Amino acid sequence: MNRMKVALAALLLFAAGHASAETPVTAKLADVKLPRYEQVRLPNGLTLLLMERHDVPLIAFHGRLRGGALADPQGKEGVGAIAAELIQKGSGKRNAQQFAEAVDSVGGQLSVSAGREATTISAEFMAKDRGLMLELLSDILRRPSLPKEEFEKVSQREIESIRAAKDGDPRNLVPRYFNAFLFASHPYGRAASESSLGTIAHEDVANYVRDQFGADRAIFAFVGAFDAKSFAAEVRKTFGDWKKASGALAAAGDTKPATGRRVLLVDKPDATQTYFSIGNVGMARTDSDRVLADVANIAFGGRFTSMLNTELRIKSGLSYGASSSLVRETKPGTVSINSYTKTETTGKALDLALEVLGRLRSDGLDATTLASVQRYAVGQFPPTLETGGQLAARLTELSFYGLDRSDVETYASKIQSAEREGVQRVINRLYPAEENLTFVLVGNAAEIREVAKKYGEVTEIKITDPRFAP
Repeated sequence: MNRMKVALAALLLFAAGHASAETPVTAKLADVKLPRYEQVRLPNGLTLLLMERHDVPLIAFHGRLRGGALADPQGKEGVGAIAAELIQKGSGKRNAQQFAEAVDSVGGQLSVSAGREATTISAEFMAKDRGLMLELLSDILRRPSLPKEEFEKVSQREIESIRAAKDGDPRNLVPRYFNAFLFASHPYGRAASESSLGTIAHEDVANYVRDQFGADRAIFAFVGAFDAKSFAAEVRKTFGDWKKASGALAAAGDTKPATGRRVLLVDKPDATQTYFSIGNVGMARTDSDRVLADVANIAFGGRFTSMLNTELRIKSGLSYGASSSLVRETKPGTVSINSYTKTETTGKALDLALEVLGRLRSDGLDATTLASVQRYAVGQFPPTLETGGQLAARLTELSFYGLDRSDVETYASKIQSAEREGVQRVINRLYPAEENLTFVLVGNAAEIREVAKKYGEVTEIKITDPRFAP
């Protein structure tokens, strides 16, 4: 970024983040504009997005392959995650060490991960090394060697990471329990567990890569120092003969909010704290109310001074942190309250969280809070589109969900034009009523079992159980 751009970005951030409380909401700031980019659709179905950016001699890449964990065979959840690790352990003419050395030798970065609906690949290389970059990307996606000795290591490491979290701080596992309990048999409820990972064979991973990796599933975005026309020709030469995936594309059916109250109690006898999530099904990434939902979520639990963190941490000291989250994918994901507290204050923390939720639904946001959230959201948005990697990731996200550049370019103006009535409508639509809540509590069941019964019918499992679903 040159000096002029840095200065402009700093000015926008200062104006957005430090406006006084008296600044009228009608004083509009300029929307963020996505730089121009080219979109090319290759005959084999690969979607190619190219954005020139010549301020630094780098090329950032972000790719998505549709499928992800949704494509895991039933009972073998985790195949996609193992595949994402294993394709980096040797491909083409290189073994695992040689592949890593090829990336490191030029100061590059390359990583692969499996999400719920897509496998993602990220990379960044100097522009002069773009030939090597394309070669390595082609190798891992088209010619992975999938060495059996590495498969054993990766598989065992996945299992041990879950066991370590269960033995120590389990907070990162709470979303898995919550999804499994809330979504039940729906694909969004499936998660890699000790049980499922233990059933996966090397052949399962090989079949996954063969069936799910293909040009028609791929969205590639490159941002950096190149000429779009000539670079497109290079990409076409490397990937133009990549075949389509041979397997069926996995898809998730509609998700529906759960009715009534229910509680999943995960017994961790040595726990001195209770980790909890409370919520239901929320909204999809493409929902027309998504911007107003952001306003509501920031106020409720999306920043340090949010309603939840103020009450549970700052005022009462019941927790070191409380937040709310919205998981939005092709279908509505979860909307939830997330926190933790000492075992003996479990009931107090849960009651206070529900009280704040009730206040949000009944009172909404006052004018001062709404104005503060608007300034915060507008100030926080530009830094999410600052680097080449961030821009590449955003381009693939837009393409993946079928959104256009207006999703980015009208965001700030939609935030600033939000009115209390509209936000209140979305709050009442998005955040579940008190009678329709799903709870997950991870803690010492002997100490909190009676407390848990106050909030709904309790289903109890042990944290040592090798599955996340009851």
